[in-house]
Amino acid sequence: MPLATLLQDPPPTHAFELSEEGISFASVAEPAGAEFARIEPGVLLVSPLHENVQQPHVLEQQIRSLVPANGHRKRRAAVILPDYCARVAVLDFDTFPSDLDEQQALVRFRLKKSVPFEVDTAVVSYIRQPASNAKVDILAAVISSDIVVQYEAPFRAAGFQPGLVTVSSLAALNLLAPDGITLLVKLSGRVLSVLVMLDNAVNLARCIEMEGGRLDDIESVLHPTIAYIEDELKGRPKQIWLAGFGPEMDQLAPRWEKEWGVAVQAVRSRFGEPGRGNAGLLGYLESVA
Repeated sequence: MPLATLLQDPPPTHAFELSEEGISFASVAEPAGAEFARIEPGVLLVSPLHENVQQPHVLEQQIRSLVPANGHRKRRAAVILPDYCARVAVLDFDTFPSDLDEQQALVRFRLKKSVPFEVDTAVVSYIRQPASNAKVDILAAVISSDIVVQYEAPFRAAGFQPGLVTVSSLAALNLLAPDGITLLVKLSGRVLSVLVMLDNAVNLARCIEMEGGRLDDIESVLHPTIAYIEDELKGRPKQIWLAGFGPEMDQLAPRWEKEWGVAVQAVRSRFGEPGRGNAGLLGYLESVA
């Protein structure tokens, strides 16, 4: 599954995933050495609407302490952002222009109705997905340009050139083995991300801020998602992949397998255990290893 990148340059030397809880990081050349470092509460406050990096100097110093300078003038970094700071959407078109400027304009026009910030000045990236019908299926990611700058600035100050910027759930798709209809259900702090996959294409993307991440709250999101699958895709999911649920996995798997008649299991990586703050990082590392 190709990543929907927001920006892309030469291959990164290091990869970082940011969350309100901390920073997951690894050298791309040594993916098995992935680590996680906590950051102080309030350094990041994730939102699609307001400043996310509340204490940029603190974040810069944290990055410097994790990966000290080694004499290189510039190192390249893949920066994986929290899902909730961006929006991911699946758009279908009867026809799609070949001209890149016309494509951008059309995608931005369609996103305006569903994005709570100014789309005309936002960073928009998209890919064409395989489609099962005559329509053109586009997976788009959009984020406020101001928020991208906020996240990039501490890395630049710490001596990194952000060459690739994406969001966690899209990077985490590299951990799946999609077959038919599958779901990625990813919990990170107070945010639940749900992606419905139809073979190798994203069919639906949801990102919901929750009060406490209780089981009832999570199921209130999954019930209509399962209903959507049955109504729109005329089937039932074969697999639900979970990321970020930790010990709760032992309770959720048998409960959901019984309720929906679907296999439930945790996503896995060769380079560590995917959790609430590193599933995107580990997915990215899988894609480049």
